[in-house]
Amino acid sequence: MSAATAINPDSVSGPIGRPPLVPLATLIGRELREETSDTPIVKYEYYNYAKRGEDLVLIKPDCLRVPNDPSTSFSVFGVFDGHNGVSAAVYSKEHLLDHVMSAVPEGISREEWLQTLPRALVAGFVKCDIDFQRRGEVSGTTATLVVIDGLTVTVASVGDSRCILVTPGGELSLLTVDHRLDDNEDEVNRVRASGGEVGRLNICGGQEVGPLRCWPGGLCLSRSIGDMDVGEFIVPVPHVKQVKLPSMGGRLIIASDGIWDAMKSDVAVKSCRGLFTKEAARTIVKNALRTSGLKDDTTCLVVDVITTVRNVTAGAELSLPSPKKAQKLKALFFGKRSHSMGDEGKAGRASRSVGSVEELFEEGSAMLEERLPSRASSDPFRCAICQVPQSPTEDLLMDSDTEKSQNQLDGPFLCTDCRKKKDAMEGKNRPPKPPKNR
Repeated sequence: MSAATAINPDSVSGPIGRPPLVPLATLIGRELREETSDTPIVKYEYYNYAKRGEDLVLIKPDCLRVPNDPSTSFSVFGVFDGHNGVSAAVYSKEHLLDHVMSAVPEGISREEWLQTLPRALVAGFVKCDIDFQRRGEVSGTTATLVVIDGLTVTVASVGDSRCILVTPGGELSLLTVDHRLDDNEDEVNRVRASGGEVGRLNICGGQEVGPLRCWPGGLCLSRSIGDMDVGEFIVPVPHVKQVKLPSMGGRLIIASDGIWDAMKSDVAVKSCRGLFTKEAARTIVKNALRTSGLKDDTTCLVVDVITTVRNVTAGAELSLPSPKKAQKLKALFFGKRSHSMGDEGKAGRASRSVGSVEELFEEGSAMLEERLPSRASSDPFRCAICQVPQSPTEDLLMDSDTEKSQNQLDGPFLCTDCRKKKDAMEGKNRPPKPPKNR
């Protein structure tokens, strides 16, 4: 259903022959007339223009948690923006989802699956990074992975590709966090605390130019998959956000930084308002190229999640509100953040209304103890990252420091290799700095 479409550069500067604008609710209503399913319908298209050929897209609309059981279906979409070669992006596209699913226990219910998914995404991203680095290649990639199960959307991301959500009521939500050092002071502090150096390029005369970069390596990002040549303080631990869409569904725009360097999120939403997915993706890419030219690979994937609620019918008109009104709607509808889907406060329950988005989970810490299941809540002798069973007699977590040993036992169970990876990411394995000469 989807296909990459190259743009003729000669046509970029010309006017876009776009069809008449149609409100998003009307588009949903029209598409519903063609479907008979009572479950949410996923429509998708992507459009890209390549300069280096390092942007890749993952589209898997018909995944099953349990083989041959259609009731366990879910969809996965991803954007991978490679750098220093395409190999990390290719590897992540081919293996990341498998690593995530290997961290999901078998035989669990849908509710348990959705509760487990944020931790499984963390394990999958780290496992993908470990396995790719073993290949000895220096390529790296951003990764934005979107999992859609019914009306529940879970997004995990490292780097500066972005996923935004807009509802038929005009509510715009950013589902990712940019891991650019220029835009994220917390990440700057984390990199420095882990032993990395952060600064701009120095030219003649000591003048600093360009964006903030990690040294060694000079990468502008603080999180990615791969990049084995720039230090372990560039971590693959993703920011994860999980939301429940309103009963009318919504539109996701997933795109590489070639889009977001050229336009803000609200501009991207406005530029594709009233367009079906194929024309929406095409319009966003062409507007980005018109704004900034072809400086980088430019990729946009548009996904519509469509529901068969009775109040959305063919011909229904629902105009997007003004930005000021949209902000009021967002403040009204968003409940308090909950780090457990079962722990739902009054605000979370009140947010379940037509047109609202409910936040279920959000976490962005780079500390694996906070992101992976504890030894007490999982298989006590299976590594929480690589999922390889370990010998019960192998003492992998004990330390001569009794207090430290207890803290490790309370955290995730990790095999020797994965614990080395964790310690390296946190700067525990770096050699001490030599004393300064007085």
